[in-house]
Amino acid sequence: MPQISDPVARDRGGSIVVVLAFAGIVVAVMQTLVVPLIPELPELLHASASDASWVITATLLAGAVATPVMGRLGDMYGKRRILLFSLGLLIIGSLICAFTTSLLPMVIGRAFQGGAMGVIPLGISIMRDELPKERMGSAMALMSSSLGIGGALGMPGAAAIAQHFDWHSLFLCSAGLGAAAAALIFFLVPESAVRTPARFDFPGAVGLSAGLVCLLLAVSKGGDWGWGSGTTLGLLGAAVLILLGWGTFELRTTAPLVDLRTTARPQVLLTNLASVLVGFALFAMSIVLPQLLQLPKATGYGLGQSMVAAGLCLAPAGLVMIVISPLSARISAARGPKTSLMLGVAVVAAGYAMGLFLMDTVWEVILVSAVIGTGIALAYAAMPALIMGAVPLSETAAANGLNTLMRSIGTSVSSAVVGVVLAHMTQPFGGVPLPTLNGFRVAFAIACGAGLAALLIAAFIPARHARPQVAASGPAPVSAPADQPA
Repeated sequence: MPQISDPVARDRGGSIVVVLAFAGIVVAVMQTLVVPLIPELPELLHASASDASWVITATLLAGAVATPVMGRLGDMYGKRRILLFSLGLLIIGSLICAFTTSLLPMVIGRAFQGGAMGVIPLGISIMRDELPKERMGSAMALMSSSLGIGGALGMPGAAAIAQHFDWHSLFLCSAGLGAAAAALIFFLVPESAVRTPARFDFPGAVGLSAGLVCLLLAVSKGGDWGWGSGTTLGLLGAAVLILLGWGTFELRTTAPLVDLRTTARPQVLLTNLASVLVGFALFAMSIVLPQLLQLPKATGYGLGQSMVAAGLCLAPAGLVMIVISPLSARISAARGPKTSLMLGVAVVAAGYAMGLFLMDTVWEVILVSAVIGTGIALAYAAMPALIMGAVPLSETAAANGLNTLMRSIGTSVSSAVVGVVLAHMTQPFGGVPLPTLNGFRVAFAIACGAGLAALLIAAFIPARHARPQVAASGPAPVSAPADQPA
């Protein structure tokens, strides 16, 4: 492993960090790409609002399935190789979306794009394998925060393109960014030497995928189908049964997709539970603040901003995340990642508490989003350090993939819960029901509660944990030649 005192190694390590963080931001931008188009999707795709929502749901489901699977494949066959494959899916999906005006191809393309969600955990794992210990903390913090950074910075750009150009340009830009990230990784990022030779757990992958699809379908579409409908309740029941059966199978197989014994360690389990709540809090801001900014001033509480202006108002949160991520790494180095996580979720809760009272002007909304962004950056940066302090080297990509999945589940639940709140707390305006100010405040109060619950969970995470040196189960990792081609 290169030493920090070597200038060549330092430059090489710096390029790895920049390239991988760029790839993470590209994936995050892909996620928020269609947000400015949501009100217009039914008309653009000649579909009902319920059917058009599959453009969002498809990406969510594909990302949930791909994240742990790609992580495990990366541990087994090479993280850089699977990283390039994931970006290839993003490019293919973007091109499909760029050349269609029909619902089905759009949903297929968005599902391909969702397959790229494994990029962030794979990037974190490459950093662990390739960077010296002195640089790893700040690098992983930036990579982990790239999901929030890309979402905040990509919003105004996507809004500007959607407002001034043909909407297909959004997906052409996504394909171009994906191709640029893939090229940079191909030429500048080496293949990791850490491998885990084993047979891929295909039954485990199918079982986890089926369970997640049932769970997330029920969560994301329950509002359309009815939370008490037979379809929603049936899917939730199926998810419980499938995931219980999957867990039993994983405990009995010799090379599981997810090592549940490792996952059950307090440091991993509690971090993943906190991740669900942090993901919930992150997405609540993304739902509430753009609507508040764009509602007409005639409502008495809307701020009357254009789509582009609303995106620009949220961009400072992304800039704050870039600045705060290295600070989180320094706090983790000095006090441990548990301290960073607790500080982060406390700041998130404080930001939402401020938002209960600071909604009257644009600058207040910008301040609230920046405070929440600060907390998200601190929390997101601490999570991979906590996870990798408790798992063996042979399982880093899979463990980080599971942690990323937990965040995604949190965002899905947030979308459903906040959506229900805003859909039921409305008032008529020009013949159209709009969320009330109290609806926004209830959503913020729920997100504040999620932050406080994450703080309580984080308080029970073991403060320090020695890094395991061997795999908990299955074959030991081997080293592949560092210059092995992708």
